[in-house]
Amino acid sequence: MLFAALCLAPLAACQSSGPASRLAANDDEAAWYVGAMPDKPYDVPLVDTGRLDPKYRRQQVAYAGPEAPGTIVVDIDKRQLALVQAGGTAIQYGVGVGKAGFSWKGDARIARKGVWPDWTPTTTMVSLNPDIDRSRKGGLDNPLGARALYLYQGNRDTLFRIHGTNEPWSIGEQMSSGCVRMLNEDIVDLFERVPVGTRVVVKRGGRYRV
Repeated sequence: MLFAALCLAPLAACQSSGPASRLAANDDEAAWYVGAMPDKPYDVPLVDTGRLDPKYRRQQVAYAGPEAPGTIVVDIDKRQLALVQAGGTAIQYGVGVGKAGFSWKGDARIARKGVWPDWTPTTTMVSLNPDIDRSRKGGLDNPLGARALYLYQGNRDTLFRIHGTNEPWSIGEQMSSGCVRMLNEDIVDLFERVPVGTRVVVKRGGRYRV
């Protein structure tokens, strides 16, 4: 099943409109963090989840959908990602999603997984913004965060990712270039739970089929 907005894939580079675009006036970026979780080659900054709406905090919930255990289900409208478990439950995480016109829906699979991945803009993004960085090594200031899950359809890279973020205030918002972003500690948790080949269903308007 093709993504409904696959034609937008060349624009998807997982950036937001700016690192402070959703910070409240007078807010202090450092105040979002409360410590760090050991990781290599960088420790993962831990977020004060008390700053998030409770529905965007990691939690186990009841799940009555038709998807098999082990499936990742992303609900663009609710800004939530669920990893379906056996017994009618799911592990639910809050996510940030694409801006209007960049959101997508479809059925894909995780073809590869990256740890502190490098980031590279697409050719289209470079043509639209010639001053954009041509690449950025993995690290704390990288838009992909601590982990990335790369979504493919067959052998075709959709250019959409599920990844971490260095902008925790963007969780629950609609501001990326189409990718699904999670708190770094949440993408690390999800990364450890899902293998390559995992099915990923992304819904919008309650549907994922075109």
